[in-house]
Amino acid sequence: MRCVLPALVAATLTATLIPAAAMAQIPGQRPGQTGGRQQPGQEETAAPSRGPRIAPLARRANAGPCPYVKILYDAARYVELVDNRATTANVGFTGEIEGLASNCAYRDDDPIEVQVNVLFHLGRGPQATADARTYRYWIAVTERNRAILAKEYFDLPVRFNGAETASETVERTIVIPRAAATTSGDNFEVLVGFDVTPEMAAFNRSGSRFRINAGQTEAAATDEQ
Repeated sequence: MRCVLPALVAATLTATLIPAAAMAQIPGQRPGQTGGRQQPGQEETAAPSRGPRIAPLARRANAGPCPYVKILYDAARYVELVDNRATTANVGFTGEIEGLASNCAYRDDDPIEVQVNVLFHLGRGPQATADARTYRYWIAVTERNRAILAKEYFDLPVRFNGAETASETVERTIVIPRAAATTSGDNFEVLVGFDVTPEMAAFNRSGSRFRINAGQTEAAATDEQ
């Protein structure tokens, strides 16, 4: 199934996403670490450096560099809080994008195909009474440091089967047409994040966090700062 994204077109560039089935769990990286290129001078807050948690994808020879691929820090975590009170007793469903691996391929004037694997860790706090939850996340393509070219939302249905945590890895392929053969991949970046509320984004920016199964075990709020 091929999904065409609506886009704010810049320099006659558009983007599409090709969804793929969920894959088995593999180790990943923390938000801010990606399998693509690392963009200098990021506006988003960088996450702490951690060892790799997701297997890198095989490298392929290209006509130029790959797009920058990263997790947006403000949307890297999903934490439901009853009445927006940051205590373990008020935590509902949680999630974190733990890893990201990517690779790309293009030659001559062909479009750029970017393969992205995303590792999600999900959890249930004391306010999460159901055994299943459908999370939502998005993937966006931007013209680097400029306009958003395309953004699409996806559902991530998760069944916990009585457990407190679950992990899912999904694979997506992003197709980025180029205006000319001289347009290289480093003109673009690909961003990934949860669909979060403004309150959740502010909680993420504050650096405060809960473990994904907060309140169910000995988890407690900690401060990354």
